[in-house]
Amino acid sequence: MQIYTREPAGSQTLAITKTNTKVSRTTSRISPWLSPLLYLLGRYFLLPLFFRRIEITGQENVPLTGPVILAPTHRSRWDSLLLPYATGRCVTGRDLRFMVTINECYGLQGWIVKSMGGFPVDPQRPAITTLRHAVELLEQGEILVIYPEGNIYRDGKVHSLKPGIARLSLSAEFNHPGLNIKILPISINYSQPYPQWGTSVKICIGNALKVPDYAVGNLKQSAEYLTSDLALVLEELSNPELIDQ
Repeated sequence: MQIYTREPAGSQTLAITKTNTKVSRTTSRISPWLSPLLYLLGRYFLLPLFFRRIEITGQENVPLTGPVILAPTHRSRWDSLLLPYATGRCVTGRDLRFMVTINECYGLQGWIVKSMGGFPVDPQRPAITTLRHAVELLEQGEILVIYPEGNIYRDGKVHSLKPGIARLSLSAEFNHPGLNIKILPISINYSQPYPQWGTSVKICIGNALKVPDYAVGNLKQSAEYLTSDLALVLEELSNPELIDQ
């Protein structure tokens, strides 16, 4: 398989990346019994019991079909449980596929992550097979979750976004015109920096950014525009002062 991007005639040629190195293939799957069970337990027991209030706005912006990348702010490990609550199978009939750091895929936690369709990536040296698998999931019309800030930040501010989402989505769009990938900005804010029992949380889902609108010209420049627009929307959505204490 060849990962590459292309431009209209007359434009500067975009980079082509090839690999002849034999590496293990990245795969992921969703457990047909564990996934629905955990969705139900989280939605009706764990989250309602732990949080005093869960407020969600913009839920109508979540696409019901087609390839989507959820781009949420990252404030706590609870984020990965709240995202399925707000956008997952109980709401849209769709499962979420998380791209997670490799150190989260060990032991019992790793087994659960992988059984829920998650797959690991080394943020320092992402393997080409991992990126290919992410593109394959988008080709299949799945919802992919990538935290654009990379790390957890508890100060309520939107920090510098990594370029990975923009580059991945644009590369997929250039390679497969008509894929129509959407990036959905989501702000998650808690009433306390370290969520405890009785914490309130507000999840704001913005309007989707349409990747084909950016898939013109130079890949690097297009990725910068897309990343910049995503950051602006996340900043507009993030307002911790609006959360009820």
